[in-house]
Amino acid sequence: MKMALRACLRTKPGLTGLLSQLSCSGHAAARRAPALVAQRSSSSTSQKIKVDFDQSTGVAVMHMQSPPVNSLSLEFLTDVCIALEKLEMDKSCRGLVVTSSQPKVFSAGLDILDMYGKSPEHCAEFWKAVQEMWLKFYGSNMITIAAVNGSSPAGGCLLSMTCDYRIMADNPRYSIGLNETKLGIVAPFWFKDTMVNTVGHRATEMALQLGLLYSPAEALKIGLVDQLVHEDQVLTTATETMTKWLAIPDHARQLTKSMMRKPTIDKLAANREADVNNFVKFITKDSIQKSLGCIWRCLREERLREGKHVCTLCSTSYRCDLTSGSEQSTCLGDKTQHLPLKVLIKTLEVRV
Repeated sequence: MKMALRACLRTKPGLTGLLSQLSCSGHAAARRAPALVAQRSSSSTSQKIKVDFDQSTGVAVMHMQSPPVNSLSLEFLTDVCIALEKLEMDKSCRGLVVTSSQPKVFSAGLDILDMYGKSPEHCAEFWKAVQEMWLKFYGSNMITIAAVNGSSPAGGCLLSMTCDYRIMADNPRYSIGLNETKLGIVAPFWFKDTMVNTVGHRATEMALQLGLLYSPAEALKIGLVDQLVHEDQVLTTATETMTKWLAIPDHARQLTKSMMRKPTIDKLAANREADVNNFVKFITKDSIQKSLGCIWRCLREERLREGKHVCTLCSTSYRCDLTSGSEQSTCLGDKTQHLPLKVLIKTLEVRV
């Protein structure tokens, strides 16, 4: 069934086409999804996400609930795309809040298990799903607000940047940013373009080259997030903020959003196949697979438990305390190169 749904998604027209039709049809041209509007409020749940839709307000809340850290796996991405498709088809749904049900993390980004030890065909399918998620969020007709209630590195940061507005928990232990270079991975051009559109060229240049993870206060300063609130008020503030956006006529707002984002969307839409090929060629390199394997083995050895450990790859002692957020190190397979463990654990999903 999952494979059929994935195939269905791949054959649907891209969001670029939907955006280009706004001036003719607007949001009202979308079809109504009976399952979502049959009641005043409804809930749709999959293994990875839960969507609560209140027809009286026209606002849906998507709760990411894929433990431990909402990694963007192929299955997770498929569920998200299906949920977005349903919401877009319902003309009564005007706004979407995206948040996490997992403690201390919004999303840790791409799932290493969909990149490590997989066939080129699987890697291609995975990357197409990442593209599809970005296209659907970045080109959504709905008002989208990210309620970032935890750390959001790498792909998690990308997900938040696709939204129209970002509210983050004001907790100095949390961080957000595109830190791919610290893992030896190059962020693709559309990751870069999304960040440039959000914080500007120079800030993006520094962020991507250095693989920076920003504290909430730092993220607010450069415009990576729009608002900081107490951790317990993130979702409430998001729903309150939504009312301001809902006061704007949909047609005018949608056309303006399209005008701002369509060039970036068109750039990926015109180069999707080449982008997939570049990703597969890069991620399947022996050197990259070796690095991913070292990261995976080290993380697996942790068993996500506090304690002192000796890396079996380089005999370096290090401390693993995933709840403290302190700077610890784990091996990358090179005795001269270690990476803060909190960077790894916030970026990769560990299944033990």
